[in-house]
Amino acid sequence: MAHPTRYKYITRLDDVLSGEPIIEGTRTPVRAVVETWRLGTSPEEIPQDLPHLTLAQVFAALAYYSDHQEEINEYIEHNRIPADRVGTASSGEELAQRFRDGSASSSEDM
Repeated sequence: MAHPTRYKYITRLDDVLSGEPIIEGTRTPVRAVVETWRLGTSPEEIPQDLPHLTLAQVFAALAYYSDHQEEINEYIEHNRIPADRVGTASSGEELAQRFRDGSASSSEDM
C-alpha cells in the first residue's frame, strides 16, 4: 500500500524497504540521496551518480530530509555497516591481491 507524503516525489510503500521514504517510481530511499549529498556531491551532480533520478527528485529528497532529519538519520544509522565488519569479507585490495596471485577463482575464498 502506498502512503503518499506532502512532497511531490516522495512516498512510502509497505512492500519497499518496510515503508522507508523512497523516491516515487523507484526503490531509491531518501537516505541514499542524503548520504551522497553528505559525501560532498552537489545536488546537481547527484543524478550523475544516480542517473534514474531527476534533479527535481533530488531536491525533493533533500527537502524531505530537511524537515525529517531525525527520521532519516535513524534510517542511515540503522543501515550503516559496523566499522568492525567493513572489509572483513574481502576488501578491494585483498581481492586485487587474490587476482594477482591467481587464487580469486577458488570457491572456498568466496
